[in-house]
Amino acid sequence: MIKVGIVGGTGYTGVELLRLLASHPEADVRAITSRKDAGTKVAAMFPSLRGPATRMRDLVFSDPAQTKLDGCDVVFFATPHGVAMAQARELVAAGVRMIDLAADFRIKDAAAFEKWYRIPHACPELLAESAYGLTELNRDAI
Repeated sequence: MIKVGIVGGTGYTGVELLRLLASHPEADVRAITSRKDAGTKVAAMFPSLRGPATRMRDLVFSDPAQTKLDGCDVVFFATPHGVAMAQARELVAAGVRMIDLAADFRIKDAAAFEKWYRIPHACPELLAESAYGLTELNRDAI
């Protein structure tokens, strides 16, 4: 089983990701965060995950600032730009794979990133080892 964390689990992207992972036979979602819904059971918010067949019926949203993600094999960021790069160094150092569904690691050039997104990149040294996840363009890197 792959131990999975999701940061930003209640937005559109996070919910779709959760729906896909709920039926994935190798995914074990260990942590899912939401600032506003911390303490709420995932199954209470999403009734489709209440059934006895789902492994997520006891999963609870946690506060992102208090959630340890370094025990996961992979962490998905379903968050606005700027969130994943704030946690990237720590997670990468712990051997965690990151999948950012925003744009923090989409552009390898820090100056170009800053031009387009109008925020400084928090860890430009990690851009070189990142891969933009379009398999049609970057299959070998992914």
